[in-house]
Amino acid sequence: MQRLDLLVRGSSAAIIAGLVFASAPALAQIATDPQTPTAPAAIEAPPEDVVVTGSRIRRDPTDQPSPVVTVDESAIARTGLSNIADVLQRLPASSGGLNSKFNSSGNFGNPPDGGGVGAGSAVLDLRYLGPKRTLVLVDGLRFVNGASASGIPATVDLNSIPSSMIERVEVLQSGASPQYGSDAIAGVVNIITKQNQNGLRASAQYGQFLGDNDGETQDYQLSYGFGSQGVHIVAGGYYTKQKAVSATDRDISQFPNPGQTSCADEIGGCSSFTPLGRFLVNGQNLTLRGPVIGRPVVYDPTLATGDFKALTAADRYNFAPFNYFLTPVERYGGFVNARAEFSDALNLRVKALYNRRNSQNQAAYLPLGIGPDVGNGNLLDTLSVDATNPYNPFGVTLTPGGNYTAIFRRLVEAGQRTYSQNVDTMSLTGTLDGRFEMLGHNWYWDANAVFGFNDARQLFTGNINSARLAQAIGPVNQCTGPCVPFNFFGGVGSITPEMLGFIGFDERDRSRQELNDYTANLSGELFDLPGGPVGLAVGYEHRYQFGSFTPDPVIQAGLGADIPAQAARGSFNVDEVYAEVRVPILRDLPAFSSLELNGAVRHSNYSTFGGNTVFSGGALWKPVSDLLLRGQYAESLRAPSIGELYGAQSRFDATINDPCTSATGGLFQSNATVRANCVANGVPASGSYAEPQNGQLPVLTGGNQDLQPETARTLVFGGAYSPRWARGGTLSALSLEVNYYDIKVNGAIAAIPAQVLLSRCAQAGDALSCAAITRAPSGIVTAINGLLLNTGGIRTKGIDATLTVRSGDTGAGRFGLYVSGNYLLKYAERTPSTEGFTTTEYKGTERGAPDQAYPHFKGLATIDWALGPVTASVTGRYIDNVAEIPVDENATANKLRSRLYGDVQLQFRPSWFSTGLALTLGVNNVFDKDPPACFSCSLNNFDPTTYDIPGRFGYVRLSYGL
Repeated sequence: MQRLDLLVRGSSAAIIAGLVFASAPALAQIATDPQTPTAPAAIEAPPEDVVVTGSRIRRDPTDQPSPVVTVDESAIARTGLSNIADVLQRLPASSGGLNSKFNSSGNFGNPPDGGGVGAGSAVLDLRYLGPKRTLVLVDGLRFVNGASASGIPATVDLNSIPSSMIERVEVLQSGASPQYGSDAIAGVVNIITKQNQNGLRASAQYGQFLGDNDGETQDYQLSYGFGSQGVHIVAGGYYTKQKAVSATDRDISQFPNPGQTSCADEIGGCSSFTPLGRFLVNGQNLTLRGPVIGRPVVYDPTLATGDFKALTAADRYNFAPFNYFLTPVERYGGFVNARAEFSDALNLRVKALYNRRNSQNQAAYLPLGIGPDVGNGNLLDTLSVDATNPYNPFGVTLTPGGNYTAIFRRLVEAGQRTYSQNVDTMSLTGTLDGRFEMLGHNWYWDANAVFGFNDARQLFTGNINSARLAQAIGPVNQCTGPCVPFNFFGGVGSITPEMLGFIGFDERDRSRQELNDYTANLSGELFDLPGGPVGLAVGYEHRYQFGSFTPDPVIQAGLGADIPAQAARGSFNVDEVYAEVRVPILRDLPAFSSLELNGAVRHSNYSTFGGNTVFSGGALWKPVSDLLLRGQYAESLRAPSIGELYGAQSRFDATINDPCTSATGGLFQSNATVRANCVANGVPASGSYAEPQNGQLPVLTGGNQDLQPETARTLVFGGAYSPRWARGGTLSALSLEVNYYDIKVNGAIAAIPAQVLLSRCAQAGDALSCAAITRAPSGIVTAINGLLLNTGGIRTKGIDATLTVRSGDTGAGRFGLYVSGNYLLKYAERTPSTEGFTTTEYKGTERGAPDQAYPHFKGLATIDWALGPVTASVTGRYIDNVAEIPVDENATANKLRSRLYGDVQLQFRPSWFSTGLALTLGVNNVFDKDPPACFSCSLNNFDPTTYDIPGRFGYVRLSYGL
């Protein structure tokens, strides 16, 4: 494929105003700039055939075989957002994904997808199928996967692609494995880079949350293009810095649950790890009455006197205000795109890019716990506090599982936990391409080589070495040399810097991913049919991918006090061949303005599992020139990623509810069936297990080398209408496009959700689910098996619709309307159970842990206006209401009400400055809408994949040449 021809010559492929998202037109090219009139002649005469996303064969871009959404450079600028991921996550077809609203790092651990949390990175998730089922390309070629020193993700980090190099992004909303290979199940994101720019383009933007005066963002972009005599170079760089928004500065995130005002509230959620300590000793649930510094702690078993008292809910710890609502991120980088055109038969193209990301996540002070009921899964569960420890108030050695089961202490003296990432990404692409004549037609060839790496380092401050802790609480005569006896029992201020200096350490983790990709493509036309020439494309690809995750040696030894993890590494290579054909059957006949069939096939041979073949087929029919109808069937493949295959066992602390608790919200006391099933699963029959709901429970994660590829079947039917009568006069353009999709994924690689396992065990006594849950004798969950397997599958159906209207020149200016929406008809997952499979329907729900809303409808609408040097736009983004999935299916679900966000932008281009100077002012979330409160979401009581953080965000930008 000749990537120069990925750049549609002439105007951009779609109109976008305000947010400026639009489906790639089926019948017409429409100008992007609302100030530039659209010439009817240009609409009626389509541009030269080019390569479009979704096909390897050159074609008229007005006859798209699959639905494509296009976002160009000016569209990105109109959003006021500083990275492409945030822009794309606003698409109605997008279901969000990881972004800077996630404060997830080692404090959560590694989620059960084999890839690590990817802290500080950003991805795109299409059709709710997960970002690993959306393929990201750069100029039609693969890009190295991202890493954040917390695992081996199966996704490209969009934050690693320099923003200044992006000309536009084309999002294919259909399965495309026959054309592009693995991962293209939900769709393809093709980032088209600047290759034909002439002159300077630059912008400087500053923004912040108005009223709150935080989240300050600086964004500087610069690119310059020049060339002569067949040589052209475009180079650029950028710098972006986003400051944090703290949870303590937003009302919704003051406590672990929405509306909570105290840890004493019945809803619970506050932590057992308190600064004063929690001690499950001698069958008692104790805490201190207050800090004890400078004298020995006194223990009275009757609790009538002394320093201990019975723990109450009010004594628990509120960790919520110590998180980030928006994580701080600094990114900078640059790129060079160069091409040398020696002749029609031979051209050389070279692209190099570098990106650096510095990001940070933050959590409350370290929760340090020892004893079997804590469920660390390492040495900490087995530690004893010796009788000779000078701070042991009980007079005897505290033996795990004997006279004590757990000691919890929040180490406020050590400061907050911070996880700082430094990530370097480099990519180098070389291409030879050209054109020759054969069989009376032009043929095009290209050969490409892509080399890329992503190298990430993470520094975690505030961890504890459990081997040293064992020495510090063990026999005092063995605490010699640098050892300092440790005080679990004195409360806030009783742990000295010397104690922390001995047991504490800075954890340093690292991950790396590499990509070597070699492709060769040939396309052209074979012979003519009544409908036109038969097109053919064939090609070969050899790809090698490597990934590794190397935790700190102390962590690998199982001696850390935070999330445990083991090293993992692996690689695979794949050889693939593909062929695509386009057969135009009829043209310019009654009821058949055109009729075309198309198909593609790809065979892959993986070193990890062997061979596989997928194919697709479709039809395009224009009954009249203004109306296009199309249908497509596609098979897709997703090979298990390196992290999914080789990821070592780790842990993810999921915010989920245990139905077996006797606390408020649990079902143990109110449901006899649940009570019997829970007792059979290890919960004490007395009902003494009363852990609060909405807490974090440990899920064991890890890869599985026996995994097989996922397969998928996609059906897409749709049509587009663009009438000639709307191409001039009062209207300059009118188009309507509607598409129906039906995607079925078989053998989906995933873990059975922990909440599903807990609920099925408690409510149905499902043996498979109960076997995945491990409990301590007290009933506390110490592990839930979340290892990966090929589950039953996923099924999703929906309808996309797009309407674009542009006016001609009027006395009051030029107007535009853009409306786009997605209506979700179905989203269901099948997971194995003892009885076979259980199907869970998620449409209209909020999932929580992992956070994801599945609204029936999502849409956006933009009205724009241009008059002389002034342009303005108003955009509305609508999200339908959803309901949280309750622990008890008979309980009333919490409803997350619908949200309508409003964005406004005003731009002024002085007429006396002809080179494109522009001043832009904008406000996002102008109505100051807060996100709906969510009880099951992981942090900050809202779903960051779906909703904006609270507050109006205002920005000002000065640009040149854009």
